[in-house]
Amino acid sequence: MRLLLVEDDAILGDGLKAGLTLEGYAVDWLIDGAQADEALKLNHYDLVVLDLNLPRMDGMSVLKNLRRRKDSTPVLVLTAREGVAERVAGLDNGADDFVTKPFDLAEICARLRALARRHDGHSLPLLEHKGVTIDPAAHQVYFNGKPVDLAQKEFEVLSYLMGHIGQVISRARLEESLYAWGSEVESNAVEVHIHHLRKKLDTNLIRTIRGVGYIIDEN
Repeated sequence: MRLLLVEDDAILGDGLKAGLTLEGYAVDWLIDGAQADEALKLNHYDLVVLDLNLPRMDGMSVLKNLRRRKDSTPVLVLTAREGVAERVAGLDNGADDFVTKPFDLAEICARLRALARRHDGHSLPLLEHKGVTIDPAAHQVYFNGKPVDLAQKEFEVLSYLMGHIGQVISRARLEESLYAWGSEVESNAVEVHIHHLRKKLDTNLIRTIRGVGYIIDEN
């Protein structure tokens, strides 16, 4: 999943980016609110991790602008303040969850998984369809009850498609969700991941809509 991290503390931001990347997220890291506001206008993100105390434009303004554009991307707010009034203001302006500094990376990841599930309409932690089960927390995939070993990007492609069952997802959209800014992407990378998934799972699970993209059918 493609994630925008907005944090102006260099040490904290670098640590978060490294940790979230290891968890499988494609992380774009920005250090000020004005940059974040512009990035959110121009790019699609699956999740946003947003600090409130930012230079040039504060995080609350970034959040307000995002919701004014009718953008429902889940936002996890990082704050050094524990005041109830700030949390109420954040929730009223469209924040989905809060974490107070200092925090544990494991908690951040768990909250992000929960936000992603709720946003995609999945209340349960497992994604299940046509014999395929994904356990995001354990980072494990099962096919007909048996564990399947997937490479990191294969897992991410499958998770994204399973989270959008019945929707045609373009190659460009998959690339956006898989790779952060500056990443080197082979021209046929998505096709290779899809090919490997078909070999390891049901060959009919992922259907190609020629010239459009890929879909996991509802039935």
